[in-house]
Amino acid sequence: MKTLDFLDWVFVGVYFMILAGIAIWVIRKRKDNTQDYFLAGRNIGWFVVGASIFASNIGSEHVVGLAGAGADNKLPMLIYELHAWVVLILGWVFLPFYMRSGVFTMPEFLEKRFDARSRWILSIFSIAAYVLTKISVTIYAGGVVVSYLLGIDFWTGAIATVILTGLYTVLGGMRAVVYTEALQAVVLVVGALMLTLIGLEEVGGWSSMKATVTPEYLNMWRSMSDPDFPWLPLLISSTIVGIWYWCTDQYIVQRALTAKNLKEARRGTIFGAVLKLFPVFLFLIPGIIALTLKMRGELHWDSADQAFPVLMSTLLPSGLRGLVAAGLLAALMSSLASVFNSCSTLFTVDVYKKLRPDSSEKNLVRIGQIATAVAVIIGIIWIPIMQNISGVLYEYLQKVQSYIAPPITAVFLLGIFIKRVNKQGAFYTLIAGLVIATLRIALELVKNQLDPNGILYFLGSVNYLVFGAYFFLLSIVLLIVISLITAAPRYETIENLTFSTLTEKAKKSNKNSYNYWDIIITTCVVLVVGGVMYFFLTGVNGALQIV
Repeated sequence: MKTLDFLDWVFVGVYFMILAGIAIWVIRKRKDNTQDYFLAGRNIGWFVVGASIFASNIGSEHVVGLAGAGADNKLPMLIYELHAWVVLILGWVFLPFYMRSGVFTMPEFLEKRFDARSRWILSIFSIAAYVLTKISVTIYAGGVVVSYLLGIDFWTGAIATVILTGLYTVLGGMRAVVYTEALQAVVLVVGALMLTLIGLEEVGGWSSMKATVTPEYLNMWRSMSDPDFPWLPLLISSTIVGIWYWCTDQYIVQRALTAKNLKEARRGTIFGAVLKLFPVFLFLIPGIIALTLKMRGELHWDSADQAFPVLMSTLLPSGLRGLVAAGLLAALMSSLASVFNSCSTLFTVDVYKKLRPDSSEKNLVRIGQIATAVAVIIGIIWIPIMQNISGVLYEYLQKVQSYIAPPITAVFLLGIFIKRVNKQGAFYTLIAGLVIATLRIALELVKNQLDPNGILYFLGSVNYLVFGAYFFLLSIVLLIVISLITAAPRYETIENLTFSTLTEKAKKSNKNSYNYWDIIITTCVVLVVGGVMYFFLTGVNGALQIV
């Protein structure tokens, strides 16, 4: 496998110089107030918002893990990359409520809709989720990249990247994050597109690749008897995770909250949804290409997560290899910067400010910087732990998210659609969700030591997609039942926080925040998603049996 040569390093160096220039420019413009540090002053335009949403989602763990899924007979996981339609739900359904309420964080919104207890629980839930699903896997993926692509020591590359990313995130805040992410999104898309096109030419096109890996492999929709990816639980659980991730998680929503107004925020999510159509072609297909070449004896790797870096180092010419390497490093830094800033925001706004409500704006910014630095340290501590992850990284990511998402998705969805849902229902649903998620993760880790005929073994080994679907159903039932047997909320306190309590002024404002172009592009995105789903149902090998 080739490592980077002189011309490749020139490309990488130029990229980092441009990135540093943007970061320095942003840092010099920074103001010492919380709105600027955490939400970039709320004056960002739709292009930067959309690019930032996309770049935050497509980190190196995503690139490496998604290609690994494509190289390891896990094509059904493609459904998680068809969530462009869920990004649209953020812009059309959830964002109007968030922006009208003027919140900085998602836990803060829950406090407005329910009470302070729900805010505390979601803050804890979210920070724990970032450690398990974002900081840890991002740094692990970064280690894969530097080890198999740059040809340098794992620890040197990973720690240097973490510290560099943490540095500009600490100093520049959210404004530095969103502007650098706009550049990173462009670099990553261009680099991955070149790899996909060159890879398809190398394997002789789609038809030749399909003949090698067999049509059954390319079937996204497996039968209900499939032990790994039964189609109905896959569809339900992936949607639950998608709504949690795209519509309620601080990590993504914070980018939309930086927008100047609701119109720019919604258009940013529409643009982000358009960009979200690309990962299927840019990252999953290279994994299938790598598998094709391996089956032909032309490529080799030890783990499926190595497929992307091995493929690019083998196929790409000098210079282009450096561009894609810069793209992967951009993805790593983008993901880390996003999660560092989100952790910082959650801790400062939802924990520290609640404990110290009289803190000055300058002090809150300083606490945010310290919190970011702590997140950097936690990320470094997690590196050796994530080196021991087994299996495909992308599947690990979706598994953990399937245990975290159900109660949060239930509380947010029902919270804005049903005004009768109250603070007691939300609080106890989140508490139960935290307990059940923790129990499931613990049981999965120790299931080999449990009695195979016992209930604990069953709970720890049942398919994670099936578990996620039933967990969501349980969360909804719990939320509704507890709400109905306790006092109804005072509806005047939740004005404009649910569809049933919207004022005429809010309805008119929302209607004025979009035009026909927004509707047309939204419709096109939905049609493309539907077309891809249909293609992988019937277009690969004729009609397929999924029952």
